[in-house]
Amino acid sequence: MHDERERQTAAGLPQLFLNILLFLGVVPLVLSPIWTHSPVGVLLGVLLLFGAILRSAGLFVVNPNEAVALLLFGAYKGTVKQNGFRFANPFYSKLRISLKVRNLNSEKLKVNDLVGNPIEIAAVVVWQVHNTAQALFDVDDYQHYVMIQSETAIRHLASSYPYDGGEEEMTLRGATDTINQHLQKELQERLDRAGVAVIEARLSHLAYAPEIAGAMLQRQQASAVVAARQKIVEGAVGMVEMALQELAKKEGLVSLDNERKAAMVSNLLVVLCSEHAAQPIVNTGTLYT
Repeated sequence: MHDERERQTAAGLPQLFLNILLFLGVVPLVLSPIWTHSPVGVLLGVLLLFGAILRSAGLFVVNPNEAVALLLFGAYKGTVKQNGFRFANPFYSKLRISLKVRNLNSEKLKVNDLVGNPIEIAAVVVWQVHNTAQALFDVDDYQHYVMIQSETAIRHLASSYPYDGGEEEMTLRGATDTINQHLQKELQERLDRAGVAVIEARLSHLAYAPEIAGAMLQRQQASAVVAARQKIVEGAVGMVEMALQELAKKEGLVSLDNERKAAMVSNLLVVLCSEHAAQPIVNTGTLYT
């Protein structure tokens, strides 16, 4: 595993000015045989020209949010992160790498959840290179590595939790924030080798697979209806109990035996639990005729 070493380099403009002077100095040396009738000047001019051209290879530009890794005959010598026009050893090989924040929008993956239901899942991963040496030298292609490991982490996450379940159960649909945190943590563990920092990871798509979506929708609707009915019945029972207590407090208003109470409870529950408005019926008879 390679550790990043930040390398300080010389400013490029003074070196460029020096190179220009070297190129200008070549001219009188090349023309010197006209006055001196000696080839020594030409030889010196050729050597000076070669040196100026060689020094020109050491000039390079580092753009904002970009780094340049320096290699000397295959040996890593450091990374330049200073922006601007720079100068380094002309024999250094220079590998550029972007430090910008990037988005990875994964494709919709079809995976079985923890209980075996086929689901479709996708995620958005925000990442950035923070160790240029690891990104360049520890993996073959760090961008491809991020894509493959992200897909693997998403598949593993989907198969570790059920899509839906009880209120106290950890599910993909219910515990969204916790699931996103688990995804980001697992991604960071996988991408540390490539020198990549995961800034954010969130599920962007989550649904049942088309072949079972209809059946699961019916199940969810049925669960919702049962829960609503349960709440209605609980409320109706409470209202009936309150009505009987209030009637019992009004002495002389009405006297209800057990049979009349049962009839009243039945009528009130029908009225309160019915989906339609009650139709009042005046009973002129009695329960005992």
